[in-house]
Amino acid sequence: MENISLNEKINELVVKMAKEPENVENYHALSELYMQEQNYDKVMSVLDSLLAIKPDDVQALVGMGTMWFYERDFRKSLSYYNRALDVNPKNFLIYYNIGNVFAEWKNFSKALFYYNRAIDLNSSNPEIYNAIALLYQDIEDYVEAKAYYEKALSLDPDNVGAMIDMGNVCFKLYDYETALKLFKKVFVLNPDNELVAVCIANALTLMKEKDEAYKYFEQALSMTEDKYSIYICYAISKTEFKEFDKAEQIYKTAIEFDPKKSNAYILLANLYSNQGKQKEAIDYYRKALHVEPNNPETYTLLGNAHYLDNDMEQAIQSYRASISLAPENDEYRLIYSQVMDDYVKSVRGEV
Repeated sequence: MENISLNEKINELVVKMAKEPENVENYHALSELYMQEQNYDKVMSVLDSLLAIKPDDVQALVGMGTMWFYERDFRKSLSYYNRALDVNPKNFLIYYNIGNVFAEWKNFSKALFYYNRAIDLNSSNPEIYNAIALLYQDIEDYVEAKAYYEKALSLDPDNVGAMIDMGNVCFKLYDYETALKLFKKVFVLNPDNELVAVCIANALTLMKEKDEAYKYFEQALSMTEDKYSIYICYAISKTEFKEFDKAEQIYKTAIEFDPKKSNAYILLANLYSNQGKQKEAIDYYRKALHVEPNNPETYTLLGNAHYLDNDMEQAIQSYRASISLAPENDEYRLIYSQVMDDYVKSVRGEV
């Protein structure tokens, strides 16, 4: 019924616009209805028609900028936002939107400039502080990111996205207690979200609260059919608490759950390698490569396992494969060079 009602409103407005083609409010109303319908082509068509009769309509210019932003044509988006800014240089939303464009272009300084101009005009909008926090998070300045998330949350305390993002930043700062508080608050607001339960479990793991962490992992597993990533995190937690046999079993459960994903094979192989079980590690690295044959990192790990198993020729072969897949990676070349030096010395009897 809701869709029918929306269609009726659209049809009424179309008829009304035919009778009143110069009434800009009708264009605004119709574009908003098409937005509700998520018919973005129609939104742009209406706004285009409006700008043909009123080229300086700020709402239409911002709307067109936003539509092109959604289309990821940021140059066109910016051109419309700049036109809107020429008409109304005191509109904080325009500066915020321009900041978003430069953020997409990874132009930190310009994005920050426009976000700060938006704050000068409206210091009480939490989304601006949230956007600046994301900027700092993107350049790995987690202290500044945390400060801006705190400001955003002071203005909008129940902003779930900001709480989750700040929790992740707190992880980077080793502030697990604050992360735990944030994730638990989100979980109160979203008690059916298994990913938040996993975040809580991960924080508890890092705080060495084993029993409580396991409780949240079990709760997360009971909340969804999509268990693969939860098994992975649970196994990592078991490893953290040195329950290696249980971690091994959970990784194998993850593999059974989705044998077409490589993560569990690689992490299980890492577990074996760290325990000195290189042949088991080699077996699972090869299984990972069967699933994802063009992963240079896996070839490097396989090479390491062969090296630790004293099979230099197989190690060199694996390292060469990783370099062929990622020739620009200096780390892979350095490892290969060091192993080749060891191999040459061993052949010459120098080792």
